[in-house]
Amino acid sequence: MSAWELFVAFLLGLVEGLTEFAPVSSTGHMIVVDDLWLRSSEFLGSPVANTFKIVIQLGSILAVVVVFRQRIADLLGLHTSTRGRQNKLRLSHVLIGLLPAGVLGLLFEDYIDEHLFSLETVLIGLVVGAFLMIAADLVSGKKVKIETIDQISYRQAFSIGLIQCLSLWPGFSRSGSTISGGVLLGLSHRAAADFTFIMAVPIMMGASAISLLSKWEYFTIDMLPFFTIGFISAFVFALISIKFFLKLINRIRLIPFAIYRIILAAVIYILYF
Repeated sequence: MSAWELFVAFLLGLVEGLTEFAPVSSTGHMIVVDDLWLRSSEFLGSPVANTFKIVIQLGSILAVVVVFRQRIADLLGLHTSTRGRQNKLRLSHVLIGLLPAGVLGLLFEDYIDEHLFSLETVLIGLVVGAFLMIAADLVSGKKVKIETIDQISYRQAFSIGLIQCLSLWPGFSRSGSTISGGVLLGLSHRAAADFTFIMAVPIMMGASAISLLSKWEYFTIDMLPFFTIGFISAFVFALISIKFFLKLINRIRLIPFAIYRIILAAVIYILYF
């Protein structure tokens, strides 16, 4: 592959890593940057380009595993400290939260790949998701009952999972939908963000595996450097952005991100349409 093509992989990984865990839609940003400027589908082909946008999320997921390694070890029964035994969040909470989006993702994976990866759908997701985030912030001061993820009930985990289904629409944002849903259900912004990030590990791994298997015939060995650079880039920048975001979320909350999404949608609409 040419130097420019490998640079495209680095840039898409950068966009993915910086935006995956902010409630602004990483997939939406990658579609926008790629369609308006980088155009990876011209040398990868549309099926592989769309799969790349999903698979490099594994780099971001590795960053989550690093940041939440003790909590994940507790959930898997691999951590034996006193702190671990006191945690009330269980793996079953995570699995219940994953169930709705996991089922819908399996049922509609082909339809989403073929019909929803476009600038038009991203614009809709950005704007509608922004209004959900604004609504969550407006009611958050009256409803906060859960300060940490160890207080989450099974019912709340399932309800957050239902709201996470909105993120199957590109541009809506997985973290935007689940953090907003958690806040609407009485979680603090930090507790909602922590639960969102932990839930992201299995669901994004599953989505990447399904996409890879369904598009396997399109891949050749010369695409490996492209995917590798994208993966490493996404990991490094996601590691930076997760730590930064978790320090900020309880202080700035969601409305600044919502305003950014609306402005971004307006700029894209003016430039592209």
